[in-house]
Amino acid sequence: VYDELDDKEKAAFRKAYNASYHPCREILEEIYDDVASGNEVRSVIQATRRHGTYPMGKIDSTDMWVVGEKVRANTERNYAPLNPETAGVYMACMMAQVDLLKDRGHPYSEIANESIIEAVDSLNPYMDYKGVSYMVDNCSTTARLGARKWAARFDYILKQQAFPTIDDKAGKGQTPFDKFLSSNIHEVLKICAELRPSVDIAVVPTRRG
Repeated sequence: VYDELDDKEKAAFRKAYNASYHPCREILEEIYDDVASGNEVRSVIQATRRHGTYPMGKIDSTDMWVVGEKVRANTERNYAPLNPETAGVYMACMMAQVDLLKDRGHPYSEIANESIIEAVDSLNPYMDYKGVSYMVDNCSTTARLGARKWAARFDYILKQQAFPTIDDKAGKGQTPFDKFLSSNIHEVLKICAELRPSVDIAVVPTRRG
């Protein structure tokens, strides 16, 4: 992704990446601790007891997701050019999870699958096919609750910490991005790509002639 950008876009990507890495890492550390401590399981059990009175609602009714319905309805749609800031924020969050799982002792096969491959080959295509609600609500109850619980935390920390730094002309240091360039995950994914099935395993819309 980064290599496809021009020099100006690369600078915007780096700035967004450096501004977003640690805020995302902070939330991911919290999520990991929540799961490892057993708090997540207790929270899910408690939530299911409330579902008779307060069932889970749809999560794609806001303006941002409603726009997606119109986009998906156009089977001949063209995708917008890559936005370097959006890509920088997104990939910073991915890499924050990669580094977290590595620091916690997980094997690279698990790190690559849980942090990147599932998103690229499964979750993102699902969302592109029928929207975020379809993607999330075809997952487990634990995942459905987690998406609703943690989305607001990511929204808050990115808006309050990452985005102001992106807007600040001074920005932050290059350390997160420098570590990204030298990360072992690139070689891991290169090997995984060689093992990838020749057919597309993602859910894709059927176009009838």
